[in-house]
Parts: sequence; structure tokens; C-alpha cells
Amino acid sequence: MGGIGKTTLARNIFDDSLITYHFHTRVWVTISQKYHVREILLSILKSTNAITDKLNQEMDEEVIAEYVYKRLKGMRYLIVLDDMWSTEAWDDLKRVFPDDDNGSRIILTTRLFDLAVYTNSFGHQMGFLNEDQSWKLLRKKVFGEEYCPLYLKKIGKLIAKNCQGLPLAIVVVAGLLSKAKRNKYHWENIARNVSLAVRENDEHFSKIISLSYIHLPHHLKACFLYFGAFPEDYEIPVFKLVNLWIAEGFLKPKESKSLEEVAEEYLNDLVKRNLVLVTKKRSNGKFKFCSIHDLLRDVCIQKARGEDFLHVMDVIQKDIRKKRRLCFSKCLEWYHFKNADKYTTNSSPARSIFCYLYTDKVIGFKLLRILDVLETIFQTFPIEILILFHLRYISFTNGFISSLPPSLSKLQNLQTLIIGSSMSFRTRDPMLIVPFQIWEMPKLRHLVFLNITLPPVLVESPVLENLQTLSRVRNFKFTNKVTEMIPNLKKLKVFYTGQSCKQRSEYDLDNLVHFHHLETLNLKFNPSSDWWKEPFPIKFGLPLTLKKLTLSGCGLSWKDTSVMGSLPNLEVLKLRSLSVMGSEWDPIEGEFSQLKILLMEWLDLKYWRAYNNHFPSLEKLRISHCSGLEGIPSEIGDIPTLQVIEVDCSDLAVDSAKLILEEQQSLGNDVLQVRIGSHLEQDFW
Repeated sequence: MGGIGKTTLARNIFDDSLITYHFHTRVWVTISQKYHVREILLSILKSTNAITDKLNQEMDEEVIAEYVYKRLKGMRYLIVLDDMWSTEAWDDLKRVFPDDDNGSRIILTTRLFDLAVYTNSFGHQMGFLNEDQSWKLLRKKVFGEEYCPLYLKKIGKLIAKNCQGLPLAIVVVAGLLSKAKRNKYHWENIARNVSLAVRENDEHFSKIISLSYIHLPHHLKACFLYFGAFPEDYEIPVFKLVNLWIAEGFLKPKESKSLEEVAEEYLNDLVKRNLVLVTKKRSNGKFKFCSIHDLLRDVCIQKARGEDFLHVMDVIQKDIRKKRRLCFSKCLEWYHFKNADKYTTNSSPARSIFCYLYTDKVIGFKLLRILDVLETIFQTFPIEILILFHLRYISFTNGFISSLPPSLSKLQNLQTLIIGSSMSFRTRDPMLIVPFQIWEMPKLRHLVFLNITLPPVLVESPVLENLQTLSRVRNFKFTNKVTEMIPNLKKLKVFYTGQSCKQRSEYDLDNLVHFHHLETLNLKFNPSSDWWKEPFPIKFGLPLTLKKLTLSGCGLSWKDTSVMGSLPNLEVLKLRSLSVMGSEWDPIEGEFSQLKILLMEWLDLKYWRAYNNHFPSLEKLRISHCSGLEGIPSEIGDIPTLQVIEVDCSDLAVDSAKLILEEQQSLGNDVLQVRIGSHLEQDFW
């Protein structure tokens, strides 16, 4: 059954450091009831770092399956197929897993005993927790390492008992208790509600889980129900979720905090209540992806429908015109949605539409604020939606649009515009042409594209005080006017290609220093093959507010890194391919005082001399594809904050990492982990 701990057990195995070390590659795939073989195969390739633009566009499932087989051939792999619902799914996938008798393993989780038997493998059937185990889990989730007060112990055991051994119910109730006042009155009230839920009917697990919703603060209820809008087993990009909440108007403004920061606080609260799972974190520790358990999603959908908050539809319903938020499932027939106009009126109260495929019938929803389309099959921006004046959020992902119309500026309430996949940063993608009217939309907060050429800023262009994100911009000039016009920019991804790399002085990159609120900068050069024969003067400015810096193709010298080292707030530094050139790096004492994450990959570094006081706050170090590196300084291991060293390059570097680990273990340091090989955590980095 659901919520009994199958995925948790599999995840603990998958993430174990010994498992990570033992297998060449590890792949986690969630199957779900409505699975698509092509998407699963592409997910496997992505996890093994074998995905390419050509394969991503390949429609022939057999071609992709053959490539997966060849990719895994000879590897010692661990594959987790989580939440499988049918023998057909196993039959569809088992053919791509080669059996080389080399210790490869497949872990399958399912609620169906017959499916486990069908795979003809060793099975482990999960059971319910006994009363003692239930209490231990509840106590750990509520109190952590603290003791439970004696006056709450008896009540706590009763609550744990009434959860009837289901880990998910225990964890959810623990989230509720952790936020409640620690006195007998509040705990007894929760105990009565749990007991009542158990006595009422056989759906007591759903009733128990619903208690957490009932006890949520009012400002979190809408945010929680909103998770019902996303497909089952979907990994939700936190960036997307946050901006949807903002567009919906769910957030209460707080003094000195942006709406994005408030949204992150709300999400963190839901995570602490054990209602939302964090599936991936960014290198700076912030949440990158999240998800929700199937049973909790069912509760969201049920409650949302009951409160007329949100409706998930498999078929078009006649009362569609009365709904405020509409989610059309992937199985909804295309012709049904095309005929939706006979169910809509200009007076429809719908504020939000989530769908897999676009139809121009959305123009019947005149009050629409949010339009989220997962699959786009057109290349021209649908100009008919420009009459939807109230739109705040538009997302067209997994497709290509070649240009935006000048009349886009009619959408004066637009806050977030996402065109193309938000998950990649590739300089070879088709370019999106944007009109200068984009600078006439004062409420814009986030512009995220695959590959965009922005128009020059006009002298008369207004100040866009709300704009915080500008992502995947090509060959853009940062004139003084630009820095004045978008003064509150927090996140910037920009890249330069071809001849623009040689003409870099024309792009005024030294003006980047004037972005006084910039926290994340990704600067990439993708030049011709011989450009780095010329010296690269350090002609881009770095504002003191930077927390995360990613460089690629810059051709700096190692001495130039002192500019980065002097940044007082820098926590994450990623030096990717040819970002820095030269064989020796001698950091200066006192630099990189706040740096927590350091990544170096595809560099020609040979000698690295460093001491523990050079990176006093370092927590994670990764060195990848630096084939000439002769070793990691042994003093790096003495940094008290260091938790992980990951190495995937020369044998000398690998040997030095192992030696550091041995030395630290001999000194009683059992915190430091060393990971070796090509199977390291790609998503984190």
C-alpha cells in the first residue's frame, strides 16, 4: 500500500555512500500509473549523462531504447524503478537493462504483490510498524535529539498507536505536532481528532492526513492545495511553484522581504510539516525540486474540489465555466479540449489553466491570470492570448517559439514569462527574437528562455524595478542604461558565442559591477576554436553581493581569481571548461572566506597549492576532468567544515583524495566523505 515506506527504504539504499562508491552509475526513475516509455528512457540517459540534443528530439522509441542498452552495457549499474503499477511497465523496460553478470542491480518498488512475483526476483514485503516502532518514529520526527517531556509521553504513544503503523500517517501527524504548542491541551485535542478519524471508517489514513490540512495556518492552505495541480509523481521546479504562488496572489507581503523570499518561507514551512518532499537541492542549499506523496496529492485534489478551489479533469465537464482553476490531465482527449468553447463564456471566473497542449479556446477565459502549457507544438507565439489582459504568468515549455510579437506589451500585468525548457543551458538552441517592447512591461519579475537575443535598451525605456531574473541571454550589451533600467536584478545567465567572444570589450561586461542586488551570475563564452590564444583581460565586473558564480570559457588566469576571492558573500564558485587557464594556482590567504562549494572541471590545472586557511568555510569540493592535476593539497582535509570531496579525473588526484580520507579518519574525522568516479551527483552540481 501507499505510505508504508517503500520509497524511503529504496532512497536510503540509493543514497548510501558505500552504494555510491560501488556502482559506476545510479539511476532513479519514477514510473507512476500513467507512464510513457520514451520519457523514462530519456530520464535514464539524462541520469547517465548521455542525453544529447539529437536524442532528446528523437521520436523513435526503439532507437532511444537501443541507445540506453548500449550506454549501460559493461557498467555496474543500480537502477531504481519506483512506484511501478503494471507488469506491462516491467516488460516495456526490462529489455534495456543488460545482464553482464557484473553485480548490477535493479530495485523495484510497487504496491502490487503479483507484480513483485512477476519479475521473478527476491522480494521484501514491507509491513506496518508496531506500537514501539511507531512511537520511536513519531518521537524522532517531533523532538529530534531532544527528550519528550513526561507529561506528553502517554498522549504521544496514543497518537502513534492510532496511526496504525503507517509511516506516512505518523510522519504527517508528527509535522502537525511539531508546530503545535507543547502542552497537554493541544496534544490531547490532536489525539482526539486522530482517534476519531480511525473510528469513522476504513479511509482513516486519508482522514489522519487531512488533519494536517485542517490545522494548517490559513495562509498555507491555498499553497498546499495547489500541489494538486501537478501530475502524479511530477518533480516540481521550485522556481515555477514560487512564481505560480505569486501570480495567484497567495502571499502576504513582509517588510524587507521579496515575494519570492516569502514564498520560499511558505514552502519551507510545508516541508517542515512533512507535507512536501524536497527531491533536489541547489549547490547553495536552496530547494531546486520538490514533490508530494501520491496519498497527499489525493487529499489535495479532494479538498480542492470540495472547496471549489481547483479541479483536475480527465474529461471536459459541462460546469467548466464555473471553475476558478482548471487542470487538464495528459489523458484528456485533444478534441475534447478543442470543443471546450461550447462550455465556456466570457464571464467564466477561471483564473488559472494548466494543460499539456495549447488550444486557442483559452481566449474564452477573459479573467485568466495563469496559463501553463507543458507541450507546445507551434513555432509562433499565439497572439490571440494578448487580449487576456489579466495574465500574470505564461509558460510554454518543451517546445520552440521563434519570436515574440511587439504587441506582447499589451500584457501589462505579466510577471513571469517562460519560453522553452527551463532545465538546460545550451548555446546551440534556436534563437528567440524579442521586440524592444519587452522593456515596456513594468511588472515583469522573471524572464526565462532557452536562447534569447534581447533588443537594445532605448533611452526612453522605463525602469523595470521588479525584474529579478534574466536567464539565457545571448550576446547582450550591458550599457550604463541597462544597469540603470534593471537595478534590482538578482539572477543573470548570459552567454557569448562566435565572434562576440573576440569582441567582448564591446559588451561592457565591466558594468556588471553596478548590479548591486545581483546574487547569481552565470557567464559563459562559447567561442571559435582558436580564440584563447589571445590573452583575456579581466574586463567584467563582479558586484560584492554575489553569492553564486559560474564561469565557462572565460580564459582567465589563476591570478585573476583573486577578484573572486575578495567577494565577501561568495558561497558557490563553479569554474567550468576553460574558465581559467594555467597550470598553477596559489591562492592568497584570506580569500574565499565564505566559500562553501567549489567546482573545477575541464581545466588544465596541474599544481594546486592551498592550506586550510585559504578556504576556511568550504563544505563541498568537486574536481572533474582535470586530467593533468597531480594532486589535491592534503591540508584541504584539515578544513573543519569540509564534508565531501568528489574526484573524477587523474589517478594522482584520486590517490591524493583517498590519502586525505585515510588521514582524517585516523584523526577521528568520521564526517568527511570521498566519492570517486563518473557516477557522481550531476544534478547537485
